[in-house]
Amino acid sequence: MTKLVYLISPNKITKNFYSKLDKVLAFGNTAFFQLRLKNISNSKIFLIAKKLRKITRKHKVKFIINDNYSLALKLKADGCHMGQKDGSFKIARNKLRKKILGITCHNSKKIARDVLKFRPNYLAFGSFYKSKLKPNSIKANLDILRWSNKNIKKPIVVIGGINNKNYKRLIKSGAKYIAISSFIWDNPSLKPEFAIKEFK
Repeated sequence: MTKLVYLISPNKITKNFYSKLDKVLAFGNTAFFQLRLKNISNSKIFLIAKKLRKITRKHKVKFIINDNYSLALKLKADGCHMGQKDGSFKIARNKLRKKILGITCHNSKKIARDVLKFRPNYLAFGSFYKSKLKPNSIKANLDILRWSNKNIKKPIVVIGGINNKNYKRLIKSGAKYIAISSFIWDNPSLKPEFAIKEFK
């Protein structure tokens, strides 16, 4: 099975989340799991992440920490994802060494070109559709995917309102991975372990 899913955590991790994640990752189509928690102390994130790390290892899924490369190193995570306002990419790359560094480029060719000097392992573009996670995010279009594949030649992660009805269009346009969160964790019709099966 093709590992095309870049799974992002919900904003809050509840006690039953660990068993849910285990069932979701067991399906086998997830390449990355990103822990993205805002407004919570690093010590709490660390305790949560230690439990999650065991689950991602079990399923051979890359474990990515959002924003915080120091925490990623402390946790022995596989890498860190950074947005445009999350600090120095240069320091992050130097600290992470051979670990994964992913960088958000929104819908900008200039940003995509400029960040190449930091040797990112993938570039993230979006938001392609309306997103519950980031309702005010910059809108991206499919042309950026075609351009990036031709000119940048780095794996592309797409993000923003992705669901079972629109993801194939993004893959066909050049995305390697689809970042999803709400469709899995906040789906009114499908439990997470069934929602993940919509992406094959």
